[in-house]
Amino acid sequence: MILLTGFEPFGGESTNPSWSAAREAAARLRAEGLDAQAVELPCVFGDAIRVLEAALERYRPELVVCAGQAGGRPRISLERIAINCDDARIPDNAGNSPVDRPVVDGGPAAYFSTLPVKAALAALLAAEIPAEVSQTAGTYVCNHLFYGLMHALRRQPGTRGGFVHVPYEPAQLPPGSTEPSLPPQQQAEALAVVVRSALATTEDLKIAAGATH
Repeated sequence: MILLTGFEPFGGESTNPSWSAAREAAARLRAEGLDAQAVELPCVFGDAIRVLEAALERYRPELVVCAGQAGGRPRISLERIAINCDDARIPDNAGNSPVDRPVVDGGPAAYFSTLPVKAALAALLAAEIPAEVSQTAGTYVCNHLFYGLMHALRRQPGTRGGFVHVPYEPAQLPPGSTEPSLPPQQQAEALAVVVRSALATTEDLKIAAGATH
C-alpha cells in the first residue's frame, strides 16, 4: 500500500499544490492498479505528525511519499535529509512559532530519506519534469513532518519513506509574476513518478546530484 500526503494551505494562501498533487497522484496510481491513498495534513507543528502517525497506523503502507509547497523553487525537490530542528520564520496555522526546538527530544540530529532519490531524479528528468535533489527541507512544518515520518518509520522497518517539495502552481501567482511554477498535472505526475521509481528500485543509482553551497 502507498500513502501520499500533502498539506493544507498556509501563509495566507487559498490552496496548497502539495495536496492537489498528492490527491491526483494517488488517483493516477490507483488507475494503474496500485493501492494508493492520499491524506491532507494540517500545517501545524505537532499536529501534522500526529495526523500522519494515525494514517501510518490505519493504512500500514509499504511506501510513504509526503509532499509540501516550496514557493520560489523552480523544480521538484527530492529531499535527502530531515534535521531535528524546528525554527519557524512565520507562524504555523495555529499561531505556533517554535525557535531552535527539537522535533523529537533526544532524537538523532538527522535522518536520511529511504526513497531512492537519485533514481527518482533520473526518472523525473527522463519524463522532462524539472527536478533536483535538495539538501535541505528548511526548518518549518515540512522538515518537521519529514523528520517525524522518518522517526516513526523506525518502528516499521519494512516501510520506506521520504519528502518531496513542489513549486507554486501557476494559478497561485498574480498576472505577470516571474516566480517559477509548475502546472498541477505535472506536479501530480512527478509524485507518481517518485512512487513508481521507488517500487522499481531496490538500490539507488550512484549519480552526482550534490550541491556546492
